[in-house]
Amino acid sequence: MNSDSDKTIPRFLTPIVETHCHLDYLSADALQTTLDAATAQGIERIITIAVSPDNLDTVRDLAGEHPQVWCTQGIHPHEASGWNQDVSDRVVAGCGQARVVAVGEIGLDYHYEHSDRVAQAAAFDEQLQIAAQENLPVVIHTRDADADTRAILANHSQSLAKKGVIHSFTSSLALAEFCLAEGFVLGFNGITTFKNADNVRAVVCATPAESIVLETDAPYLTPAPFRGKPNAPCYLPLIAEKLAELKSLEIEHFLTIARATSYQLFFK
Repeated sequence: MNSDSDKTIPRFLTPIVETHCHLDYLSADALQTTLDAATAQGIERIITIAVSPDNLDTVRDLAGEHPQVWCTQGIHPHEASGWNQDVSDRVVAGCGQARVVAVGEIGLDYHYEHSDRVAQAAAFDEQLQIAAQENLPVVIHTRDADADTRAILANHSQSLAKKGVIHSFTSSLALAEFCLAEGFVLGFNGITTFKNADNVRAVVCATPAESIVLETDAPYLTPAPFRGKPNAPCYLPLIAEKLAELKSLEIEHFLTIARATSYQLFFK
């Protein structure tokens, strides 16, 4: 009998969009290997995510150097204490550059609180304003901050013509229902394959297929059966399989829907 580690990654006919990963965390050699492996598994477009003032330029450079890569501009809540006018100006300038498709990764994180809550809220609020001004969608991180995330989004949702994605969704069904009603989509990743993630799977089941996008958050959150190894976009077919199963949809049909949602959100 084969062990889980012997399982191969399926290759489907429908191209897949990777909506959230961190390619700049890889060395140059590992990056090319990662991109080649993704292409071999049918991953046609990859969005690599900005998280700090230090990588705003880096992700844009990666997108400019690799035809299958796009990027975002924004500051993660962990880095919110460093938010200032200079960083704001850099994010705005970056949003005007080619191959920048969203403002993110922005939001609130009360689990770690690497930045205090007041600073997180201020950075989140201002970056939502930037997204509205630049007519870009947002990529939102929220952890243990449902009430404040909802309150801040309620103040901005109507001004965000392109809405956005609540990435790596692990929050409550109530927050999911609010975000979906406001026109946001939800991003799901390898967590959906974790044994202790029944809460996330319940949200997947309650979310319309048309409101789901695929992501890995690589190099983190590697799906089963490859947990323990660095994550990579090439594992997206495994995540897609799980999501299609939860939605009781044929895999190619689900992938067609997810691809259309991704294009509508980021590439229209």
